[in-house]
Amino acid sequence: MSEHEIPLSRPDLSALEEELLILTLRSGRLSIGPMQEEFERLVAQEAGCSHGVAVSSGTAGLHLALLALGIGPGDEVITTPFSFIASANVIRYVGAKPVFVDICPKSLNADPAAIEAAVTEHTKAILAVETFGNPQHMDEYARLAAKLEIPLIEDCCEALGTTYRGRPCGSFGRVGVFGFYPNKQITTGEGGMIVTDDERLADACRSLRNQGRPIATAPGGPGGAMNTGAWLEHERVGYNYRLSELNAAIGVAQMRRFKTIIERRRMVADLYMQRLMGVPEVVLPTVDPEAKMSWFVYVVRLSTEFATEERDRVINGMRIHEIGCAPYFPCIHLQPAYRDLGHRPGQFPIAESVSGRTIALPFHGRMTEREIDLVAQTLELMISRESLHRG
Repeated sequence: MSEHEIPLSRPDLSALEEELLILTLRSGRLSIGPMQEEFERLVAQEAGCSHGVAVSSGTAGLHLALLALGIGPGDEVITTPFSFIASANVIRYVGAKPVFVDICPKSLNADPAAIEAAVTEHTKAILAVETFGNPQHMDEYARLAAKLEIPLIEDCCEALGTTYRGRPCGSFGRVGVFGFYPNKQITTGEGGMIVTDDERLADACRSLRNQGRPIATAPGGPGGAMNTGAWLEHERVGYNYRLSELNAAIGVAQMRRFKTIIERRRMVADLYMQRLMGVPEVVLPTVDPEAKMSWFVYVVRLSTEFATEERDRVINGMRIHEIGCAPYFPCIHLQPAYRDLGHRPGQFPIAESVSGRTIALPFHGRMTEREIDLVAQTLELMISRESLHRG
């Protein structure tokens, strides 16, 4: 990577993260400690939920949520094919079947009508993804889940800090899961958080993340029965999905700076919107006026006249000019790992059409106006070259 390259993403780190990391190292408490508890409290509060359960990744959080809800072999879970693959993988982890439905062309989230049409006697949950952090339809999914008397699992890994009609993401489902990979709004390096108002579900997840140990009633906190006979007792088959105190310390620092981090990202998104709104070949993200976005990524797509091969050449041209960008996302049902489920091209035409034309542009809160302008100029140049070749 050249020092002049504009990267696709970059975490927003400061002296506070360093300070809390050093304090944690000096404390000698590197797992299941006060930093984890504080991080859980801060994220749950942001999501408007009573409980937070810190885990090693967003994927781990979704996996535990499905297990805690008792979803397993023979069950179906309705979800979107236009997402990062983890949202479907976790359904397969528990032996259930992901049932894909097509997406709305504006929100890029699963079409609520398509979800309702896909319900069968085997449907046990809806796993709804806020694609790129867009919360549209979440209230509709919640109403449908309530009508069907099945849980809504909210994959809000890309939506921390976003609200829809005044309601924070993470609070729409029976359970929500955030992710903290370095390209997210906040990062812990690796990490995730389960949020819920259901105490029994939260306790089940706390046990499952900690090798199936019983929940502590003695001092030692909710993460496990520290220094008691129960430490080597296991109530269920669990996992090592714990989040270390070092990761949690970074998370605490990020949450203390959260408003500043989110505002910077909103400013970058606004600048992109202003700069690209006059480019006819580019379709900008559609944001519902009742949503307040915290902005995970900035993904545009080329207009329908462009083929996937042309989009790929635009991306390659951007990269040659030292500008990081990527196609977000390849459709899950057409991935090699999903061939055994028998899906075919054309099955979800809107998702496939969108997927073949998306471009994730460089996006993080410390981008300068000059960098944004350079990205936009280069994008316009690459698009014009493709148009000339077609002519």
